[in-house]
Amino acid sequence: MVAMPQFTVMPIAGLPLFAPGMVVADEVLKALDRQGLALEDGDVVVLAQKIVSKAEGRHLSLDGVAAGDDARVLAGRTGRPVPLAQAILDESADILRATPAAIIARHRTGHVLANAGIDASNVAGGDAGTVLLWPADPDASARAIRAAMMAPTGACLGVVIADSMGRAWRIGTVGTAIGVAGLAVVD
Repeated sequence: MVAMPQFTVMPIAGLPLFAPGMVVADEVLKALDRQGLALEDGDVVVLAQKIVSKAEGRHLSLDGVAAGDDARVLAGRTGRPVPLAQAILDESADILRATPAAIIARHRTGHVLANAGIDASNVAGGDAGTVLLWPADPDASARAIRAAMMAPTGACLGVVIADSMGRAWRIGTVGTAIGVAGLAVVD
């Protein structure tokens, strides 16, 4: 009898609230150890973009954003604060649609999503104008985390950094890989 491949999903319990300077790989490995789990060859670790961005210090205080004319125009069309409009422009390769309901942007990584991935939910200071940006280079972040988890474990694994994205003009949210290491990806 031929063994069938297995697919198992296990949450990692006990991760801390992440802050700038924390090492994601170390915290994941410690949490796995507390659960009595160890990484094995072929495992794929999927991480929320938010924890990676927090650890990398990708916080932005909108109070310190100097806005240009394009941001003022975008803010006027959408009702968004001018500094937020500037941050969206800074993180975008293109604005595809801008209405009071949504700003749909092509992020500089190529992903199409609302507000260029800029988010204030579950961010310390989010109610006071602090937002969180995606990692500067999500694939590089995934590679660094992968290397930091492989070194102590010896396991050959994949790492995916994922973010939830609403689909423009549709109802619903999908989990999307924004950074990947150790896996072949499909566009």
